[in-house]
Amino acid sequence: MTDAIVQAFRSLETASVSDALDRLRLPGSALGIAPLWPGQRMAGRAFTVRYVPAGATKGTVGDYIDDMTSGQVAVLDNAGRLYCTVWGDILTALAHAKGIAGTAIFGACRDTAKARELGYPIYSSGRFMRTGKDRVELAEVGAPVSLGDVQVRPGDLVLGDDDGVVVVPRAHEERVLEAARAIVATEDRILDEALSGTPLGEARRRHGYHVLQRGED
Repeated sequence: MTDAIVQAFRSLETASVSDALDRLRLPGSALGIAPLWPGQRMAGRAFTVRYVPAGATKGTVGDYIDDMTSGQVAVLDNAGRLYCTVWGDILTALAHAKGIAGTAIFGACRDTAKARELGYPIYSSGRFMRTGKDRVELAEVGAPVSLGDVQVRPGDLVLGDDDGVVVVPRAHEERVLEAARAIVATEDRILDEALSGTPLGEARRRHGYHVLQRGED
């Protein structure tokens, strides 16, 4: 079944959604989570996974991909660790085949050539070839996790483009969508007027450009 809210957010840029989150005084812009290459786009519901350092008895990095469904976004919380990876070519190939919308990692990925070959969107803190096996282990699936400095809960909307990743809390997504659309419409009017010869400063003042992202008192 088509998720109408996810479809609606697909037409928006992360910058507009970030401004809408600011207007509503909500967190959501994931600091330091960047696309592997330009031109990526991603939108879907969060499927959350959390890792911890491996213990004396070695654990597993997990086979959670079997439980994911088409259109979801894998959100992996490896606490920002860059010394080992939690995503590589096997997961990329399987996620692509299952129709997963993309992956966002608070940590590192590897085998990036495979992702680029398949056009599979990955956003991460970095890339590094060293395996996470015996270095980290799966701690939890389906619980709140961190993505940069943002909390992500299962089912939250995750949107990615060239500027990075924003997370929209599910309880507020309709308000965020309305605010983002209003901001886009205002900025379009400002640009149209400026291109038609109106001084940019005047167009911005007329439409309240400098307060677009401010919340209501």
